[in-house]
Amino acid sequence: QVQLVESGGGLVQAGGSLRLSCAASGRTFSSYAMGWFRQAPGKEREIVAAISWSGFSTYYADSVKGRFTISRDNAENTVFLQMNSLKPEDTAIYYCAADPTRYRAVVTGRNQYDYWGQGTQVTVSS
Repeated sequence: QVQLVESGGGLVQAGGSLRLSCAASGRTFSSYAMGWFRQAPGKEREIVAAISWSGFSTYYADSVKGRFTISRDNAENTVFLQMNSLKPEDTAIYYCAADPTRYRAVVTGRNQYDYWGQGTQVTVSS
């Protein structure tokens, strides 16, 4: 079993920044591909960014390219999402997810992730 706990959400003005963290349990975290998703009210959950088990490969949704950065610290069992130049349309609940299939590259499909955190609210005011 893998437990994921997100933190770092909050209320920020447009143009501001937030850094989300996702702390993972489990001794094999370093072998898992990880992802960040978000879900706005009335919308489908969508992928925001993903990172391979090694951290060498990353993926970003077009809507966040150049503004968000995903990274991981395998020694601390943590994955991060640095969000800069935030826009009101970034408002959503943000979830981190883990794909326990070991040593995968970037995983972008929502159904490929087996473990999810409880989510953290990000609200961007205009």
